[in-house]
Amino acid sequence: MNIVFAGTPDFAVPTLLRLIEAGFKPVAVYTQPDRPAGRGRQPRPSPVKQQAELHGIPVKQPASLRDSEAQAELAALAPDLMVVVAYGLILPEAVLRLPRLGCVNVHASLLPRWRGAAPIQRALLAGDAKTGVTIMQMDAGLDTGPMLARRECIIEPQDTAGSLHDRLAELGAELLVEVLPELIAGRLQPEPQDAAQATYAEKLRKDEAPLDWRRPAVELARQVRAFNPWPVAEARLGQKVLRIWEAEALAATAAAEPGEVVAAGRHGIDVATGDGLLRLLRLQAPGGRPLAAAEFLNGHPLRPGERFSLD
Repeated sequence: MNIVFAGTPDFAVPTLLRLIEAGFKPVAVYTQPDRPAGRGRQPRPSPVKQQAELHGIPVKQPASLRDSEAQAELAALAPDLMVVVAYGLILPEAVLRLPRLGCVNVHASLLPRWRGAAPIQRALLAGDAKTGVTIMQMDAGLDTGPMLARRECIIEPQDTAGSLHDRLAELGAELLVEVLPELIAGRLQPEPQDAAQATYAEKLRKDEAPLDWRRPAVELARQVRAFNPWPVAEARLGQKVLRIWEAEALAATAAAEPGEVVAAGRHGIDVATGDGLLRLLRLQAPGGRPLAAAEFLNGHPLRPGERFSLD
């Protein structure tokens, strides 16, 4: 089997490593070009590139797969199968047709729910009780191809986008290696997606970070979890923009306006919302590091009656 792997971020690394461990070492790895990163803005290789080089796998980094030169280079590898995990580049139809067994994708949701760029975060924001991974035969649409396998994952009450990301990355790697022999043998029956059940997980934007205190506390708590570790929920207090890393919704109510601090102590900072209270548990001041609420209050005292901005 000539397998070509295409992936870029940390989410794709477990699948690459499982393929290698299971004896399906790719003949080449495709990943996005090195990007400037860090304070020095020096080019940094992707996590997938780093792992590929550690395992002696040739790395290809075309800026696009739409040009004929890049497609000819891929064709020269004579791929039987292309495994795609969070690659970040569009595969045109000419590329999708190149491998004998086509291109399969490991997607971090139970398709057709949450097609698109941010399925983990959107599942958390929506309050979904479960999510999972789908192995999908790729077609020209956006996550619209027939499904080869799915596996569920319960969303725990304290899950963040970071913790769920790590679990789903491992789950997807495990499922792909499990079904790969069946795929190679032609024993998998692709299941078409029900387009009527599809939802779209649009890419996260930095301008989604501010908390709107007029919304219910349960929704704000989901936002905090979904935006950890990026872009991190924000709340403006006077001239300062605080980053909220951890919070929980309380069923209690208070005679206070949305955004008003109701209590502040070692258990957390309780803020009134449109429905219920949001307890802030870990915060970060500008130029500081994330701190537990009790430690944060030592350097940034808050009193009942102070208010976070609504805009």
